Amino acid sequence: MNGIRSITVFVRAATLGSLRGAAIDQGISPQAASHAVMQLEKTLGVRLFHRTTRRLSLTEEGQQLLESVQPALTMLSCALDDVRRSKEEVSGALRVSAPRAFGLPVLWRYFEAFQQRYPNVQLDVQFDDHFTDLVTDRAEVGFRGGPRPSGGSIARRLAPIQLIVCASPEYIARHGAPRSIDELVQHRCTGYRRANTGKLAQWQFRVGDEIVYRDVPAAICVNDTEMETQAVLSGLGIGQLGSFNAATHIRSGRLIALLTEHVTEYGMIYIYYRHRTEQPLRVKTFIDFMVEHMAGNRDFFLDPDELGAAPSLASPSRAG
Repeated sequence: MNGIRSITVFVRAATLGSLRGAAIDQGISPQAASHAVMQLEKTLGVRLFHRTTRRLSLTEEGQQLLESVQPALTMLSCALDDVRRSKEEVSGALRVSAPRAFGLPVLWRYFEAFQQRYPNVQLDVQFDDHFTDLVTDRAEVGFRGGPRPSGGSIARRLAPIQLIVCASPEYIARHGAPRSIDELVQHRCTGYRRANTGKLAQWQFRVGDEIVYRDVPAAICVNDTEMETQAVLSGLGIGQLGSFNAATHIRSGRLIALLTEHVTEYGMIYIYYRHRTEQPLRVKTFIDFMVEHMAGNRDFFLDPDELGAAPSLASPSRAG
């Protein structure tokens, strides 16, 4: 029997004045209770009880031990109760990690809605463009875009990420639209510099059954996808944007999808976590909430018929 259990049996025996009573209280046999106290006495090298056939009373050392351990046991009991309640109440701190690119355009509206519904959960959100190891970073839930997360975590698909070439109507009115991938070099284009490598991201296109990559010169380059989207919306150039940034603007007419026959997918938006069982209720509730609101959500991608219905722009392409 471990030390904490032995001390607990000792405290209950001292409180109830009986080893048999302590045994019943702890759900063990009287022999096990007696053995636990004797082992504790042997470990400490002192006698804790005066024993007679009728009565159990504390020695001076036993009284000293009782007064010392009772506050600690009370704190331990409260801590264990708090952990048990985490399986029963949606409350407590919840650490979440996600790429910066998903912050405002994808996740924040749902974080706000979750917080309003469950105000007793304290969200601790870390936006980081590096892949988060949940164990190392002590995060309970993570989000990732691209390939499926590895490392033993459980990952659930939320929405596809399409890479869509698009421009504002104002840009097209001034400069025309490219009719092929090769004509992009004749236009002002935006670029995204990857935060984890510092390199300018290549544009990628589906050509037949293959994915091809192109280095497209950037007239304006940023390391933030939200700012790149804003640059395209402002008419500063043509950009290849993630569908989670572009889909809503394309539907509203603020952006026009170009070269739609070459749209490709860059993996998925995933939510991932460590354990499917023995999760605190706040973690399980948060995962279920995000899956309910995001899985298959068309705010973040275009259907094939929408891509096929994109306007065919035959205006001459010319340099900006």
